[in-house]
Amino acid sequence: MKKNLLIYCVAMLTFLMVACEDAFFDEDPVNTPVNNFEILWQRMDERYSFFEYKKVDWDSVYAVYRPQVNNEMTAQELFDVMEAMLNTLRDAHVNLRADFDISFYDYYNDAPRNFFFHNIEDNYLRESLRITGRMWNGIIDSVGYIRYPSFQMPITEEDLDFVVERFKGLKGLIIDIRDNEGGDPLYGFRLARRIATERTHIYTTIYKSGPDRDDFTAPSEAFLDTNDEEKFNLPVILLTNRVTYSAGTFFTAMLKALPDVTIVGDTTGGGGGVPLGWELPNGWHFNYSNSITSLPDGFIIEDGIPPDVQMDISNTDLLEGRDTILEYAVDSFQ
Repeated sequence: MKKNLLIYCVAMLTFLMVACEDAFFDEDPVNTPVNNFEILWQRMDERYSFFEYKKVDWDSVYAVYRPQVNNEMTAQELFDVMEAMLNTLRDAHVNLRADFDISFYDYYNDAPRNFFFHNIEDNYLRESLRITGRMWNGIIDSVGYIRYPSFQMPITEEDLDFVVERFKGLKGLIIDIRDNEGGDPLYGFRLARRIATERTHIYTTIYKSGPDRDDFTAPSEAFLDTNDEEKFNLPVILLTNRVTYSAGTFFTAMLKALPDVTIVGDTTGGGGGVPLGWELPNGWHFNYSNSITSLPDGFIIEDGIPPDVQMDISNTDLLEGRDTILEYAVDSFQ
């Protein structure tokens, strides 16, 4: 099995980041509020990948927030200023972690959730639901259904063998990754290879490689390779919503590149930058996006991948236990 290109690049970039540490900062930087702020701003300035794409003037951001920092302020006051500065980037892969708080950008703010799994469990899967490894799976009107709640949960080839065998002869396959906030893209590759029938270019990534705005590596094309394992051999509908994030968005990109796949629901939450981390002198840690990924047609996935069919679930339907997005998907195969 070929090595996951994305994980390989992350590992290499992490190695380079650590190896070049002394080139960016002193070995023992002074632990003051002002110096912690300066190091945070500088590291972001040199290594964050989306300033141009998001049209953020980082120097102007500095001019707003630097005057709010002084060496007499409390840790909480410093944290609040740093959090506000980082949130100007509108990136949930950018966060700050102290022992008393974690900053987090609400990337799905005001978006309809379009999902309540208990409705599906109670009203659509009660007679057929099985939990195979980390995949909830069942059959609805001769259509296979897989609910994969998190890419942090491993999927094994043995799990997939069981579900593929169970779904033989059905009309279609629904893969539901609504409310899946990401994890390890490897499991997405493993599942997608059971759908792909030929080697397919799925996306292209460039990585921030230096301090200037245009310092990026050469483009790296990621491919979805087939394997000798048994395929689903079914048309596929992928269900997404705004809480589908990070590895969920990457999985959506994989399936979007394949024929006989339709994406239904809402635009994914995005998270198309590979996150790297750094530690401040005071022991706080922060993450930042270090790459830009685009679909084969050049569309950048950072803010999410739109569905082929946009659908929302009304509050009335949710209260009545109906999932009209799932119903649309099932009806599409009849």
